[in-house]
Amino acid sequence: MDLPEVLGSSYRISRRRLLGGAGACAALAMTTPLASRGVLANPGFAKYPFSLGVASGDPLPDGVLLWTRLAPEPLDGGGMPMQPVSVAWEVAADDKMKTVKRKGTTLARPELGHAVHVEVQGLEPGRWYWYRFSSGAVASPIGRTRTAPAANAPVDRLRFAFASCQHYESGYYTAHRHMAGEDLDLVLFLGDYIYESKAHDGRPRRHDGPEIVTLGEYRNRYALYKSDPDLQAAHAAFPWVVTSDDHEVVNDYAADIDRKHETPRDEFLRRRAAAYQAYYEHMPLRRSATPNGPNMALYRRLAFGGLAEFNLLDTRQYRTAQPCGAYKDYKNAARCSQALDPSATMLGAVQERWLLAGLGRSRARWNVIAQQVPMMQRIKPRDGEPLFNMDKWDGYPLARKRVLDFLANRRPSNPIVVTGDVHANWVGDLLADFDNPNSAIVGAEFVGTSISSEGDGKDTTGKGRRMVEANAHIKFFNKQRGYVRCTVTQDRWQADWRVVPFVTRRGAPISTRASFVVENGVPGVKSA
Repeated sequence: MDLPEVLGSSYRISRRRLLGGAGACAALAMTTPLASRGVLANPGFAKYPFSLGVASGDPLPDGVLLWTRLAPEPLDGGGMPMQPVSVAWEVAADDKMKTVKRKGTTLARPELGHAVHVEVQGLEPGRWYWYRFSSGAVASPIGRTRTAPAANAPVDRLRFAFASCQHYESGYYTAHRHMAGEDLDLVLFLGDYIYESKAHDGRPRRHDGPEIVTLGEYRNRYALYKSDPDLQAAHAAFPWVVTSDDHEVVNDYAADIDRKHETPRDEFLRRRAAAYQAYYEHMPLRRSATPNGPNMALYRRLAFGGLAEFNLLDTRQYRTAQPCGAYKDYKNAARCSQALDPSATMLGAVQERWLLAGLGRSRARWNVIAQQVPMMQRIKPRDGEPLFNMDKWDGYPLARKRVLDFLANRRPSNPIVVTGDVHANWVGDLLADFDNPNSAIVGAEFVGTSISSEGDGKDTTGKGRRMVEANAHIKFFNKQRGYVRCTVTQDRWQADWRVVPFVTRRGAPISTRASFVVENGVPGVKSA
């Protein structure tokens, strides 16, 4: 029996396809009797098994997470035998791997697509390390990573970049190549690491088939994206701290609802389970994020000494449905009574309490909320009633008000929101009451553009200019591709919007389009 169409695709997703595919049952159970077969301690590979590169993430003062995946046939299920394979790892104090500080052996298991997640401990705080993996006679590329400073330690400077939205078909990852050459301590990636859509003709690059729904298809799509050498270079250069948005599952999903509200809940949750497992398999995430079927504990908190504390949010898994119309209608909607429902939530009650409690007890100089969709109000001007995009925090104004009220009343030190999703650069102040433009400024929001999504882009658009004019708290708009580089000291936060002029062909240069700063103790942004 076929399911309704999803995302307007020209095919229909059958129950057999959703539950089938390479290893799809593992998305539901996370176990398999195949794992009890003998371990391959000295495997031979017909092709290079580290085809997807290496990565590190979630740095702590005494360690970091290391990632790789064995995939000699990356676009065809990985090409590995259905049994565990031994993988050695080592961490060194030098880029030649001569002074090894930690080493060990782990297993790449078929239940996780032969991905490897190693939580290294016993390292020194606040310093660079190099790492690599090996299996059989084959070694991986060497990656570089960095531990966080000691807890509450005085830190003079943090430099990081944040980015999102890297649609493979839309263009090349030139921005990642430039990012890899920056002087950074870490990278935040705020969602849409892959896109789930089917292949299209006439684009710079091409997806690997129809819209993805099974675990095997999600694995192949991640392998396609991670085969990009520029993305691999950025992963190998710094530790990454990642969170997902919607396209890692399906566009604009809300909790257990697909964007068209057509897929039966149980079928959608099976798809979400497959998507979450593939996400975990391909990201530098700790064991605490291991999915349990369609559930994944993704929100978390990381500190960089006493200088900055990062609150990583999940704005998809726990939210209520977008209000004020069906899909596309709620993209440009007048605010309706449904949007003012006190029970409407972006984060869910548990995550919201976690966020506010953490902000309330933080002693960091800068408190970062790293999340997916714009928090600032963005009125779309129209004669008469203003319009909003209800998929963003504008569709959840009472939930947003609870966060803004907390910032206004409890005043955690220097709250900064960093955001992705919308394929454009925005800078704005967070107001205690967006309906009163003279209300207090309680924080700042920096929104970064896409790495490649929507193609080349342009410097400004008429639509963007009109939105800036209609929202006095918005200071800047730009629609080129790139990332945001942030330099944080005890006294000042500077954000540089790094942009490339094109992505539909290779070789674009990079430049700084604009820079804005926030001074310690002075909420609100100003030009650098």
